[in-house]
Amino acid sequence: MMLKKDKNGTMVEQPRSYMKKIFGHDTFRPLQKEAVEASLAGRDVLTILPTGGGKSLCYQLPALVRDGVTVVVSPLLALMVDQVRGLKLQGVAAQMIGSMQSGEEIAEVYAQLARGELKLLYVAPERFAAPGFVERLKEARVSAFVIDEAHCVSEWGHEFREDYRRLHRLRERFPEVPVSAFTATATKAVAEDIVRQLGMRDPVVLRGSVYRENLHITAAPRVGNGYKQVAEFLERFKGESGIVYTFTRRQAESLAEWLRSRGYKATAYHAGLSPEVRQKAYHDFIHDEAETVVATVAFGMGIDKSNIRYVVHTGMPKTLENYYQEIGRAGRDGLPSQTLLLYSAADYAQRLSLLEELEEGPYRRSVQDKLEKMAGFCRSEGCRHRQLAEYFGETMAECKERCDNCTAPARPKVDITEAARKFLSAVYRTGQRFGKGHLVDLLRGSENEKIRRFGHDRLSVYGIGKDLSARQWDAVAERLMEEGALMRDEHRALRLSERGVQLLRGERSLTILSERMAQRGGAVKGKKGPVYDLDTETETIFDTLRKIRRDIALKEEIPAYMVFGDKTLLEMARLRPADKAAMLAVGGVGEKKWERYGAAFVEAIKALEGEER
Repeated sequence: MMLKKDKNGTMVEQPRSYMKKIFGHDTFRPLQKEAVEASLAGRDVLTILPTGGGKSLCYQLPALVRDGVTVVVSPLLALMVDQVRGLKLQGVAAQMIGSMQSGEEIAEVYAQLARGELKLLYVAPERFAAPGFVERLKEARVSAFVIDEAHCVSEWGHEFREDYRRLHRLRERFPEVPVSAFTATATKAVAEDIVRQLGMRDPVVLRGSVYRENLHITAAPRVGNGYKQVAEFLERFKGESGIVYTFTRRQAESLAEWLRSRGYKATAYHAGLSPEVRQKAYHDFIHDEAETVVATVAFGMGIDKSNIRYVVHTGMPKTLENYYQEIGRAGRDGLPSQTLLLYSAADYAQRLSLLEELEEGPYRRSVQDKLEKMAGFCRSEGCRHRQLAEYFGETMAECKERCDNCTAPARPKVDITEAARKFLSAVYRTGQRFGKGHLVDLLRGSENEKIRRFGHDRLSVYGIGKDLSARQWDAVAERLMEEGALMRDEHRALRLSERGVQLLRGERSLTILSERMAQRGGAVKGKKGPVYDLDTETETIFDTLRKIRRDIALKEEIPAYMVFGDKTLLEMARLRPADKAAMLAVGGVGEKKWERYGAAFVEAIKALEGEER
């Protein structure tokens, strides 16, 4: 990347040198370079990168290079606190304005803004409605606006927020200031809505791969309340950090208490706890004093903790967007991490009942369709990474070894060709105008009013499926949709595809996992063994470096990962740097981090190597 002028004609330093000096990185991750160059060229940019893909660098680096201040709109206070604290440790002039600050603290930030001392200012979207805030920005030199978690802008996204929707006014009030938007989750429709709602002008759109190679994804039917399955899974991660998501607050407290009674360092977190208790739970988790936080899904959005090794869902999420966002909190540092999703038919029924509060119309149909796809993902026999990729509009081959379906040994299957043909025949004979529930009722010979009203009790397929339960027919229908033999139209009616016609004619056959027809919960499948693949010597050094990091973090009252991340410590343990030059060659070690912490780690490595000799 050559020296260049910004849009104001000011010569700027090479971004790559800033990247090494401040952030300790030698190379860009995929699409980071393109995002930085587009931003420095004054273009509007929409960047869609998975969690852990390095979105922050895409706007922090241009902010350091440009004159003026970059204003970052972020949805959560905790995220802003972490980002600002981490940047300050790296010597970056960053501040935030939030509801928890005193009037004096906010006044000091405004003074720094007026003096031109800030490079990055973090605010919540609600701040733009505060009296005088926009006027203060107009008096400052704002070089760019950054909208983080930009999917919150779109009502078609999974976390729509009204205050985000109002951010289109930035274009009206600051017409010459470029806007960059970042998110980890956006379907094509959501991405288009983000561009439209923010008034972005001919934006550069960068979309990274959905595939997270370091994540192993597992899903399994829940047995009872799932507590024993959770404990079995956590047993693999002693000493590591992770999140367990529950559907209700009561479940969060109950499961946390159950885990503690069995020796796990677990704490509960949800909105119903007092601020003091909630803050302590957050503090303990961030500072590695609690290994597992058991929480409702509000916890963790945008959390900057890089060493989360696992994410567990004890129930089915609402959408694949939610699910992808939540599992993305594991393995942000790129190291191997695992996820577990436990589900049951009751989860789907519970989620579906909540839709009754929505008015009939396109939005409700969209929400229900997302729920159906989430349920299909849970039960699917195919590659889970590929299904996520396809949902977000990406084509990929099977992951081969990064999900339970691709790593599972051969499991018994049963032939359901006959049942499938019965279901397809029911679809055809009812004119391809009805949904799954009605068709199941028809096949099982239900005598409900709708069956009689349409005269479907006189069809030849009426009652021909009494040998299967409603849940088994549901599994057959889901398998037909997975296979592409059935499709839903805009009114949620099932229709035959060409593949479905071939199956109906007897030109194809269909099988399903026996366990799906038996409808019993199963043991948790997935990869076992050590979290890190280290020899004994390197593991000893790594453990020692983590203890040093913990001591420093406790002394400075900061999260351990803000000293150095696990990935950086692993590289230290493997390379064993003996001086400043060698330490600065380690990924994640910049000048400021070396000055502040480097010597302690070099001395520890030297001492350990001396003992070994």
